[in-house]
Amino acid sequence: MHRLSKTMNRRTALKTFTLAGVGLTLSRSASAAETTPLPSASPPTLKFQLGVASVSLKKMSLERAIAAVRRVGSINFSINPAHLPWENPPSGWISALKTIKDSGLALRCAGVIYVKNDEAQIRKAFDYVRTLGVPVFTCGPERAALPLVGKFAREYDVRVAIHNHGPEDKLWPTPQHIWEAIEPMDRHLGLCLDVGHSYRAGSDPVEAIYRYRARLYDLHLKDSAAAVGADDVPIEMGRGRIDLAGILAALVKSGYDRNVWFEYEKDPDDPLPGLAESVGYVRGLIKGLRLG
Repeated sequence: MHRLSKTMNRRTALKTFTLAGVGLTLSRSASAAETTPLPSASPPTLKFQLGVASVSLKKMSLERAIAAVRRVGSINFSINPAHLPWENPPSGWISALKTIKDSGLALRCAGVIYVKNDEAQIRKAFDYVRTLGVPVFTCGPERAALPLVGKFAREYDVRVAIHNHGPEDKLWPTPQHIWEAIEPMDRHLGLCLDVGHSYRAGSDPVEAIYRYRARLYDLHLKDSAAAVGADDVPIEMGRGRIDLAGILAALVKSGYDRNVWFEYEKDPDDPLPGLAESVGYVRGLIKGLRLG
C-alpha cells in the first residue's frame, strides 16, 4: 500500500509539473501573439542548413569538438581559429581537414578571421580558406582592409561574410554599419548576421534579414539574457530575449538558403548540455513554425 501511494504521488507531481510547463508555454506564446501569424499546416521546407560553429566548443580539442557536434545530431561544421589557427603552417591545415572529413562532418565555413590592412596577411587567410575548401568565411577586417579583402575575394572566388559584434565593436557593431561600407563594393563581400550581437546593439535581427538578404551570406544563431546596450549574457536558446521564432520565420520567408550556425557560448568548460538543449529547442521551433 505504501508503494502504491508513493507511485501515485509521483505521477500526480509529474502531471502537475507538466501542466505548469504547458501553462508557461502558453503564457509566453500569448505574449508574442501580436507579432506571430498562425501556424502553417505542416513544417516548412528549409532552404538553409543548420550546423554548429566550433567556437561553441572552443575549449575542446578538435577531436572532442567533432564528437560533440555528432552527439547533438549535426553534420555541418564551421571551424573557428581556436581549433585550427589560420596562422599555422599549411601542413597543419591539411591534417585538420583530413580529421574533419574522416569524421563524416561537412565543413561549410570558417571564421571569424580577423585581418589588418596587410596584403601578405590577407593572402594567407585566403590560402587557408581555399585549402579548407569552404565557399564562405566570416571575417572581421579593418575598415582600411576592405579593398584588399574584396580584391582577394574576387581572385579566390570566395564569399566573405563580415561579422557584427555588438555595441563593444567600434568597427562593425550592427549589420547596418557593415552594409554601408560594402554596398558599393564587389558582391563577394556580404554579411554574417550575429543575431545576439545585433539585438544588443539595438538592431532588429528580423528586419536585418529582410533588408540585407541579397548579401546575407552567413548567420550565427544564439540567445542572450542581456538588455539592449548591455554586455552579452549568453544563455540556452529559448531562455533569453531573442525572438528566435521570428528569426527562423524570416529566414524561411525571405528564401535564405545558406548556413545557420548554432553558437552557444554560455558554458565554455561544459558546453554540451546547453548546446544540446539549444539545438533541440530550435528544431522544435522549426517543426511548429508559424508562417503567414
